[in-house]
Amino acid sequence: MTLQIILSLILIGILAGVLSGLVGVGGGIIMVPLLVLFFGFNQHQAQGTSLAVLAVPVTAVAVFTYYKEGQINIKYAAIIAAFFVIGSIFGSKLALTLDQKMLKKIFAVVLLVIAGKMLLDK
Repeated sequence: MTLQIILSLILIGILAGVLSGLVGVGGGIIMVPLLVLFFGFNQHQAQGTSLAVLAVPVTAVAVFTYYKEGQINIKYAAIIAAFFVIGSIFGSKLALTLDQKMLKKIFAVVLLVIAGKMLLDK
């Protein structure tokens, strides 16, 4: 593994962690808006709940399935995970300092950017 790969993995881990702490992760694209719109959660509650749902018991089953099929690069995953934790600490602390309106706007922009990229990708 080269230094460039390690630094790239560190960057991915930090960015993913910051975004997960800031706007929720994974199922947050579905769960966060539904919790806000249909259950009256505020943005902080919805994001915190989304993160709690994705804790180890939920992901462990999926990871084990991928692992059995040889579809996980353990070295890369370990590096990303370590820095994901660091990034998520900063992202969650940042999110908790923002007011609800600003946090909702950031969440919406992240979704739009990702959707636009996916839509326009070849």
